[in-house]
Amino acid sequence: MHFDFDSLTEQQLRTKACAKWQHFDADVLPLWVADMDFPVAEPIKAAIREHLDTNNFGYPEAHGLPGLKDSVINRLRNRYNWTLEADDIELVNGIVPGLFLNVQALSSAGESVLIPSPVYGPFTMAVTEQNRTPIHVPLNETADGWQLDFEALDSSVTPETRVLMLCNPHNPLGRVFTRDELEKLAALVLKHRLWVVSDELHSDLVFDGQHIPFASLSDEIAQRTVTLFGPTKTFNIAGLKVGFMVTQNKALMARLKKLSGGMMGKPNVLGQTAALAAYEQAGEWLDGTLAYLDANRQFIAEFVREHMQDVRYRAPEGTYLGFLDFRQTGIAEPATFALEHAKVAMNDGAWFGPGGEGFVRINFATSRGVLSDALTRIAEALRRYKAGEIDVQSATQAA
Repeated sequence: MHFDFDSLTEQQLRTKACAKWQHFDADVLPLWVADMDFPVAEPIKAAIREHLDTNNFGYPEAHGLPGLKDSVINRLRNRYNWTLEADDIELVNGIVPGLFLNVQALSSAGESVLIPSPVYGPFTMAVTEQNRTPIHVPLNETADGWQLDFEALDSSVTPETRVLMLCNPHNPLGRVFTRDELEKLAALVLKHRLWVVSDELHSDLVFDGQHIPFASLSDEIAQRTVTLFGPTKTFNIAGLKVGFMVTQNKALMARLKKLSGGMMGKPNVLGQTAALAAYEQAGEWLDGTLAYLDANRQFIAEFVREHMQDVRYRAPEGTYLGFLDFRQTGIAEPATFALEHAKVAMNDGAWFGPGGEGFVRINFATSRGVLSDALTRIAEALRRYKAGEIDVQSATQAA
């Protein structure tokens, strides 16, 4: 079923009672938190309506609604040639709780965790808030895009290092790491006998290249990896809090289940219903959405090239998140600048850790009209800044 995403207006979107559209003042265009503005696929909504009509809101079985795990197994096999068993999959009520749980399970207080940076903020939170030590290893910014620094990763490992955290497709950089890159990383993991927590939440949102689950590289790597993923970003159902935690290491899965008992609940029945419908019936919606997102990421590239000469942007290979580089503008805090002077809300790059300073993350999963309006506002603010019409104390980088 096709939906005309261009028909979505700012006025319509402002009626949504969600954090994205309600957090800021009414004159701010919000392109920050990673929710799509698009309507949810009709098969997902129909499945939820049908479940409502059953009057069945009792506890589901611990292994999930009938058919859910089978759907996950089939999807991973058909899309990524990754073969799993039902016992390899545990339902979770969010990826961030999964990050915290795995850091707790795979390391002890005082030990360290490797984090290629910049990366989604809760990676670091899951480490520091549990009294582990983060070792941030900056990704290399090259002419060909952001690259893992294998030498720096290798030399950063200490006797206390237990875990490597991976984000692929990458948030906020949009990288989809190649098989060669992942195999080099796997060799490093095996050399140092590290555990891997791999956030692959955006695995179905790929434009360039192909997503390869890290755990699918080899049986040996599968035994050292926990993968976190789910349908929430792909199908715009983040508020339903449904995801999956996968490991083929039986002993590790038993430990994760034991640690999570009583602290991390399962997804509710409506979240599970939505996930099943998404994987079984919403493929056509996803194809159309990917095509629209692809056009949006290219639209940003053209707009920046024509109207923001001091800003750099590389179209992401995956996700619906762009990372705009304001470092050549001389603006110290570009997210604050955009909010105050363009009335556009984006995520500050510094929140993503070392290497993110001077960047902003922009969410382009919205209508072309809203995206164009936001970019035009930012371009005008930059013009005014260069013309000296904006107070340099709030915009210019300190010496």
